[in-house]
Amino acid sequence: MDFHTIFLHLALILFLARLVGDTFAKLGMPSVIGEILVGILLGKSALGIIEPNQIIKLLAEIGVILLLFHVGLEADIQRLKQVGIFAFLVAFVGASLPMALGTLVSYYLLNLPLLTSLFIGGTLSATSIGITVKVLEDLGKMKERFAQIVLGAAVLDDILGVVLLAGLYEFSKEGVVKLDATITLMLYIATFFILSPILARIFARLIQVLSSALGTEDFIPPAVLSVVFFFAFLAHTVGSPEILGAFTAGLALSRRFSLPFAVFLKTDEKMAHKIEHAITPLVWVLTPIFFVYVGLEINLRVIDLSSGTLWFMSLIILIVAILGKVLSGFVIRVSLKEKLLVGFSMLPRGEVGLIFAELGKQSGIFNPTVYAMMVFVIAITTFLSPIALKVLLRAS
Repeated sequence: MDFHTIFLHLALILFLARLVGDTFAKLGMPSVIGEILVGILLGKSALGIIEPNQIIKLLAEIGVILLLFHVGLEADIQRLKQVGIFAFLVAFVGASLPMALGTLVSYYLLNLPLLTSLFIGGTLSATSIGITVKVLEDLGKMKERFAQIVLGAAVLDDILGVVLLAGLYEFSKEGVVKLDATITLMLYIATFFILSPILARIFARLIQVLSSALGTEDFIPPAVLSVVFFFAFLAHTVGSPEILGAFTAGLALSRRFSLPFAVFLKTDEKMAHKIEHAITPLVWVLTPIFFVYVGLEINLRVIDLSSGTLWFMSLIILIVAILGKVLSGFVIRVSLKEKLLVGFSMLPRGEVGLIFAELGKQSGIFNPTVYAMMVFVIAITTFLSPIALKVLLRAS
């Protein structure tokens, strides 16, 4: 493909994503639905104008990294601490229940091979944290208690998903799960989360000092971006998703976060405002590219609508996919409505589920029918979550 064609593709993506997203928002629906639909329309599912490529993928990754950094900046750390046990329970059940149900149903009811069944369960355990937080932001509910539970749970769910994916990948290659490698990976991730807030605060203080010494605030935006990208790199290095590194950096630089043993590193209000002011416009521009890319990655043409077998399998797995996540909200002591809000917030599989499905297809674990079924289930859960949340919140 001609390199310059990328500019035309980006022009279409940015304009249509904003136009359709804002139209959906005006109609009372989360803009993320419109943005994903733009990707489906432009991609291989419909018009086939834009093929997913490395440049668009890179910009999409930067978009979701900045989104999670911005969410970290805005997060109420005290509220997250208060709901920490709830978030852990939701994450654990939200990952393990779909995994177990998906594996058992696929193996015993659908008579699929064990490895295929395990990969189906692994795919169903995923939660797209990017889609989840964007929907809650669109609905203006990020400050609610249920949203804080979901945010903490989605972060933990992503970590569990990475560990699970690593274990399944080893199992697919060698037929065994190496517990020592899995434990080492978990220790690396835990170490990163313990040390990263300290490192992020030191960097923030350094940026503040250098900005004052240079006598210009133009230094702040690129310096903050360098910190975000560095933490994304560190997270990937220890085996954690890049977005969690960005989220951790955002939390650490938040004005609400402080280290008991290093109060002098606390981000002051003025500096926090400068950081937020520098990042927000980039979030507005790049985040829609991520959701369009999710749509571009979904290929609805692989689904044979005339296949009775495909419809039967899809319906069974879709029920498991919905129940496995929605029931995760029922393990915590909150109102029935909050239980449902938490459960449906954990529902979208999005790009995380597609990664699992693509790995299953490329490794030969998923045959064309199973792959089509997983694409269908991922697409339905991705769209169902924002709609269900909108209906539940409107009922209040």
